[in-house]
Amino acid sequence: MTRYLLKRLGGALLVLLVLSVAIYALFYLAPGDPARLACGERCSTAQVAQVRERLGLGEPVLTQYGHFLRGIFAGRDYSTGAALLHCDAPCLGFSYKTDQQVTQLILDRAPATLSLAVGAMAVWLVVGVGTGLLSALRRGGITERVLTVITLAATGTPVFILGLLLLMLVCAYLRWLPFPSYVPLSDDPEQWAWNMLLPWLTLGFFESAKYARLTRSSTLETLAEDHIRTFRAYGVGERGLVGRHALRGALPPVIALNANDFGTVMGGAVLTETLFGIPGIGKTLVDAVRVVDLPVVVGVVLVTGTVVVLANVVADLLYAAADRRVALR
Repeated sequence: MTRYLLKRLGGALLVLLVLSVAIYALFYLAPGDPARLACGERCSTAQVAQVRERLGLGEPVLTQYGHFLRGIFAGRDYSTGAALLHCDAPCLGFSYKTDQQVTQLILDRAPATLSLAVGAMAVWLVVGVGTGLLSALRRGGITERVLTVITLAATGTPVFILGLLLLMLVCAYLRWLPFPSYVPLSDDPEQWAWNMLLPWLTLGFFESAKYARLTRSSTLETLAEDHIRTFRAYGVGERGLVGRHALRGALPPVIALNANDFGTVMGGAVLTETLFGIPGIGKTLVDAVRVVDLPVVVGVVLVTGTVVVLANVVADLLYAAADRRVALR
């Protein structure tokens, strides 16, 4: 298991290195002038030159990337023309619009996005896996048909439509809840939970449809294997077969999908955060793209990619724990 862990960590580090090269090349080495793009059309030639100096765009490409990489691990100094501005590690640069460190900007927004991601993940796992198992157990019956229709409807409904429907039904028509407004967990845990309930349900219901389909197909595939037929021949009950054997066989693909989805949501569930006014990473990315705040865009994309890679490492470890044969390959 240790060897498998080291192998996966080594692979993750390599992927992160390639990812940093790709992101840097995409945003800073693409055709055009990154300094003009970041500064805007109204900037004077002198202002564009100042931005170019601050980004170090006059240096060779490898030197530029080396400064970018060194800033992440050891911090970096930026020249403002008259003085040096120090950026602590992990340094992803400074926002052009607020002059705030990008790392601090992302850390300030991360709790809101983490709140959304963890709650929504709980909803999509409970609803999605539960619905998939029930469909597999009731295969061919009215229950499976009803659940299939609901799953297809959820798959075809955009997340912002689902969110709007919940807002109109729960907040405007039934008036069970006020319109949500984000409250930090540290300020008031009860109000945090009540105000995050609709965002959790919106994103959770939207994502749960594919977990239901995946769990159903994986469970049915496992139930059709030879060793399950042998257990049936020895008189093992259907519930025991599903609980002890079929579910275990169905879990690995669910774990892999969950890791990818969790990493993606941590990178910003843009529509959900925008619809419910959650000040998370996704909303920050949208705002940065709107004003072409290049360091913030690069920082958010890099952090999102890192979270997805790390989430997949965790998924591989859980995968190996669920199926020991994976670690022995």
